[in-house]
Parts: sequence; C-alpha cells; structure tokens
Amino acid sequence: MATIGSGKMGSAVTASEVPAELAALVAAEVSRQVGALRADLERTVAELRERTPEDRAALVVFSGDLDRVLAAFVIATGAAAAGLETSMFFTFWGLSAIKRKGARAASKGFKQRMFAMMTPDSSEGLGTSQLNFFGMGAMMLRSMMKEQGIASLEELMAMARDLGVKMTACTMSMDAMGIARDELLGGLECGGVAAFMADASRARVSLFI
Repeated sequence: MATIGSGKMGSAVTASEVPAELAALVAAEVSRQVGALRADLERTVAELRERTPEDRAALVVFSGDLDRVLAAFVIATGAAAAGLETSMFFTFWGLSAIKRKGARAASKGFKQRMFAMMTPDSSEGLGTSQLNFFGMGAMMLRSMMKEQGIASLEELMAMARDLGVKMTACTMSMDAMGIARDELLGGLECGGVAAFMADASRARVSLFI
C-alpha cells in the first residue's frame, strides 16, 4: 500500500485517506458558502418585499365638499370591489362626512360649540365645492343623481362598509376641531398620521381628496 510521508515525524497517511479528508473539507466549505448565500438572498427578498406595493388603496379625505366626498367614496368602493384592500383617512373638513346626524358632545367649550354650528353636522349637510348657493347646489346635485339612478353618498358609505373599506378618523383633527368620538358614526377607527402611513406605505394607489 502506498504511503505519503508527512513532515519530519515520518507519520504516514494512505493515499486512499487523502481524498476523503479533502472531500470533507470541500463539503464543509461549500455548505458554509451556500448558507451565507441563502442568508443574503433571504435578506434581499425581505427588503424587496418591504418596498414592493401591495394590492392596497389608501385615500386621504380632506375635503368636506359633497362632490369631492362622493368622488372619494366612488373610488374607494371601486377599489374595494376590484379586490384592493382599501382604507380612508378622514381629516379636518373631511370629518364632517362621518359625523352622526344630531349627535352633540355634552362637554364643549364656547369656541367648539361655535365651530360645530358653522360646520355640517353630517354627510347630509355637505355643500358642493362649486355653485352651492347656500345649499341649493347640493340639493340639485342629489336630486339629479336620484333621477339618474346614481347611488347617494349615504348609500355609497354603506356600500363601502359592506365591502370592508377601513375608515379612520384623524385624532389630531378631532382634537383641533372639538369633535368627540361619540359624535362620529359607529364602526370607525380613530388614529393619527402614523396609522395612515402604515397603510399608505404599502399601497399601490394613494390619493388625497
């Protein structure tokens, strides 16, 4: 049997043992490199997944005008019907659209009561952005929509609920405008800008209306 000397000690290793040792070393090194490559690949995929938009739509409803709020709910219900996970964030004047008619918070200061008197008390009190004429424009628009068989704002809002549209009231705007939680419609969420950004950062479509 052939032997190979190793060093001054003269210890011998058979030729058949050398390939086995090398194979073990190579296998260990390959396994280590494959593991490192797999870890890098998983990190890259995770980073790409975070940056890739999901099938979501996020809308900011800033306006308190009937026509603009109508447009927001038409888009929201259309997006939800198309399979997008849809959220609506109501802030400042947009809060009027989700007020509960006739609701009044018991503890309001003078400025808050005056502000409540000057703003619509529900979706039914919203005026149009153009040609409102002290409410006549809104009445005409609603009448024409009814004649054409177009869903009203309130019907669109109910449809949005049925389709699972997430509706969030801005807590900062509520505080600034003196609107209490019990003045809003039921089934809503309350949150700050971070709540909206959590939805918008993953959305394929983001709109400000």
